[in-house]
Amino acid sequence: MAVELYNDGAHVCVAFRDLVRGEAVQANQFMIYDNGHAALLDPGGELTYSRLFMAISDYMNVKKLDYVVASHQDPDIVASVNKWLVGTDCKVVVPALWERFIPHFTRPGKLQGRVVTIPDDGIALRLGNIRLQALPAHFLHAEGNYSFYDPVSRILFSGDIGANLPPGDLDRPVKRLKEVLPYMEGFHRRYMNAHKVCRFWVSMVRQLPVEAVVPQHGRAFEGRRVVAEFLDWLEGLECGVDLMTQAQYRVPAG
Repeated sequence: MAVELYNDGAHVCVAFRDLVRGEAVQANQFMIYDNGHAALLDPGGELTYSRLFMAISDYMNVKKLDYVVASHQDPDIVASVNKWLVGTDCKVVVPALWERFIPHFTRPGKLQGRVVTIPDDGIALRLGNIRLQALPAHFLHAEGNYSFYDPVSRILFSGDIGANLPPGDLDRPVKRLKEVLPYMEGFHRRYMNAHKVCRFWVSMVRQLPVEAVVPQHGRAFEGRRVVAEFLDWLEGLECGVDLMTQAQYRVPAG
């Protein structure tokens, strides 16, 4: 089911949280539509393609989709890219670091003339009347990784940063961090690279008027109070290489 995160008539942000079924990890897909132009953020793999295609057809002629945008290279992010290249006129927006990896998801020649690369310091991508901002999120959790900020809705699409998988209704926004902290802390300690990069990302995000942080897995953080709680928590998080000792690097017994 599509859930509208924002809609002022000309600008719409939509989340799709129930398209993955079975054994695969739950993943959210997002569409940003502005004045007749649209981008899909992290559209997922084969499990999501057909249902996502039909869902966004309620908003637009899918053939005219402007962009498929990938925050990084993981299969749950962009494994369906070949289908979108065949079924639409889209361009594929990917981190420059992963440009040579994305062809592994496609047939030879499909990407010719249809790739927009994001440099390490980010990019402002024209979409209709807005500039969708790709914000550096390197090593959180991928080496080349981006979050995306929509200046109209003031939503930060944060990718794996903020991922949480609590039981219950995933469409219900988080209002206080304690609601989901038990379902996100372990993931962040393992998948975020280091306290240092968490602090850098938080410092950057605090420069923006963010009304909601919407991750690729689980529930959204809605409202400035819970956004501030989340940023404070992430800023102080010890994770990744901070937690490694020689004990994790031993020759197995036997």
